[in-house]
Amino acid sequence: MGKITVETCAIEGLKVITPAVFGDDRGYFMETYNYNDFKEAGIDQIFVQDNQSASRKGVLRGLHFQINYPQDKLVRVVSGEVFDVVVDLRKGSATYGKWHGVILSAENKKQFFIPKNFAHGFLVLSDYAEFAYKCTDFYHPNDEGGIRFDDPDIGIEWPIPEGMELIMSEKDKNWGGLRAYKQKSYR
Repeated sequence: MGKITVETCAIEGLKVITPAVFGDDRGYFMETYNYNDFKEAGIDQIFVQDNQSASRKGVLRGLHFQINYPQDKLVRVVSGEVFDVVVDLRKGSATYGKWHGVILSAENKKQFFIPKNFAHGFLVLSDYAEFAYKCTDFYHPNDEGGIRFDDPDIGIEWPIPEGMELIMSEKDKNWGGLRAYKQKSYR
């Protein structure tokens, strides 16, 4: 392997990947994805779609998931900094309803591997951020699900600085909490 360092997280299946970065006075080079290295690290997925978004400071996107077509995701920040969060929604998981967060930035170049059946979201901490991710299934617009970012049953500790105004879509403001999700019995 050698080209990536993989940290496991307290929630089984989550992994933080740090690529080897080769730099000199001209700049740097890194491989952001190499199937063989990821397979050796236990991430043996075929990604079928790449997405990228741009957001300004205070934008909170999430917590999103696909209901019938769940996706593994490999996420990273190309420019700026975000606090990236997932919530375990896997039925029968010992960590069901638990969350994990990680700072992803252009500076630290970390990536976050998120298995299927996790809700996902992020908060932009820098003035501007570009967020890129690979998915193992195609996006199905009629298959969206979500959970409120501030659900007290989950208790995510968002690093919201004093005075930061959150900017969210109407849909994200109106998701139900984990209890509503359980009652719908998506899976």
